[in-house]
Amino acid sequence: MTTSLYERLGGAEKVAQIAKDIVDAHYENPLIKTRFEVVKDRAMLVKHVHDFIGAGTGGKETYSGRDMAAAHKGMNVNERELIAAVDDVLSVLRKHSIGEPEQREVLAILYSLKDEVMFK
Repeated sequence: MTTSLYERLGGAEKVAQIAKDIVDAHYENPLIKTRFEVVKDRAMLVKHVHDFIGAGTGGKETYSGRDMAAAHKGMNVNERELIAAVDDVLSVLRKHSIGEPEQREVLAILYSLKDEVMFK
């Protein structure tokens, strides 16, 4: 039986930590922080990121937020901002000692969403 990416990321507790750290990194990143500073409910954003990661990697979480195209509509996210966000995610995964194969899988997932996020 194959171990899910969710399990290889460390399961529920670790995915929750990763989600919080990703949001924190986005708020600290000078290239994209203004995109996040307008969010009124940071805790809800962390929950959505947690649920999105969990649901997308094989966990039991259910994502109830907007789809990526709807969430980014009107934001006109450019490639530089997308790369900054992806770099934040990879940095957080390294911080949590997530292995290279898992990092590559997460990267593939992120890039599969590129057309739903950019220039909407």
